[in-house]
Amino acid sequence: MPVPPSPHGFGWLRVVGPGVIVLGLSIGSGEFLLGPAVFVRHGLSLLWITTVAVVLQAIFNTEVMRYTLATGEPVFTGFMRTRPSSTAWAWFYATLYLLQMGWPAFAGTAAGAIFFLGARRLPAPVDAATIYYIGVGIFLACVVVLSFGRRIERTLELLNWALVVSILGGFFALALVYVPATTWVAGAVGLTGFDVGSGGFSLLPAGADFFLLGALVAYSGAGGVPNLTLSNWARDRGYGMAERAGYIPAAVGGTKVHLAHSGFVFVPDAESMRRWRGWWRIVSVDQWGIFAAGAILGMVLPALLYVTFLPRGADIQGLGISAALASSVAARSGAVMGGVIALLGAWILFKTQLDNLEGMTRAITDILWTGSGTVRTWRGGDVRAVYYTVLGILVVWGIIALRLAQPFVLLKLSANVAGVVLIVASLHLLYVNTRLLPAHVRPPAWRRAALVAVAGFYAFFVLLSLRSMWP
Repeated sequence: MPVPPSPHGFGWLRVVGPGVIVLGLSIGSGEFLLGPAVFVRHGLSLLWITTVAVVLQAIFNTEVMRYTLATGEPVFTGFMRTRPSSTAWAWFYATLYLLQMGWPAFAGTAAGAIFFLGARRLPAPVDAATIYYIGVGIFLACVVVLSFGRRIERTLELLNWALVVSILGGFFALALVYVPATTWVAGAVGLTGFDVGSGGFSLLPAGADFFLLGALVAYSGAGGVPNLTLSNWARDRGYGMAERAGYIPAAVGGTKVHLAHSGFVFVPDAESMRRWRGWWRIVSVDQWGIFAAGAILGMVLPALLYVTFLPRGADIQGLGISAALASSVAARSGAVMGGVIALLGAWILFKTQLDNLEGMTRAITDILWTGSGTVRTWRGGDVRAVYYTVLGILVVWGIIALRLAQPFVLLKLSANVAGVVLIVASLHLLYVNTRLLPAHVRPPAWRRAALVAVAGFYAFFVLLSLRSMWP
């Protein structure tokens, strides 16, 4: 087991990383779009969903990273080691990735904010073609970003630090200025399910849109396959035994790197177990101190602003959802403040699309790299050739997919698929971590029970969502 860093103070910022990537991704999905659509319509008492979802996902995430710390492999490799076969699981998870992340919904929703910045109004149905072309441009810009640097994971990490600091700081400042004290209180108690208006707990409001609610449940936090991709980012970050595995370099600025297709194990002597505990401390801070705390703040702050500026019961699920807050702020506080909000929205959603596209490309690349010797020897064994071929195919599909439905419809579809992913993956992860890992690094009983709770929680809301579609 490699020696872990021993950070102090601001030194922690140099050793955490995967958590900030998945936090930046989560702020753009549930926190900026699905959360506001739910809270404006049904009230802040539904923030309890975020509390439960983020806690369960933080446990799930640390268990995903447990596998990588112990073996140096992405968790998909562990999944592919189980029955019925590696090929079956490779196809299964690649299909789930495409069903959840293959819809470039965030590029499409970001286009609404860009449109507002230029036209100073919300897009209407007649503007659908313009939104499409702006969305395609945003999608292609993601490809440009992923092509430069040395280590792609490090590029994402730096961009997400910029995102998290600017977005959480910006929303906090705006909330201090505009949000009344009573709304702050409603938001705080809403994290427990208490509704200030009715004076009681309101966990599932009558007449709720459960398809929308199911989407919020999955995308509170990261949601679905991005949680699994944490292990790939942790591998490239060099956590634990992954320090010996290699990483995926960028096309421009990166050099050919040997990427191991199979992992390693360590001898459980006293020194190695001491180092294991040091790495586990880093993973815990990465997930509880960065991801969990940031995801709750990232949901609460936009929610406070939306319910302050938009009337209760408003339906904002259209082409202009990403600019709905900007439009309301502009009407009350002037065009400059509206433009600031729209710019923040465009930046959030662009970064989310970037992270989604990279995560899907990375995961499919790792699945191919692990499962096929032919792929590993193609183009002289340079993993960049595989990565950028997969990226090119996904970009072509994304340009087509943007034509199929409104961006917010695609977003709700992908989020509900994420709920299914968390049901299956939590139980699969439980099996892998208790059967494939050596006894000295297996999860304790309470964590095993928590993974079962993850499956039960998401299964409940997936069933509600399905019932709402087929009454």
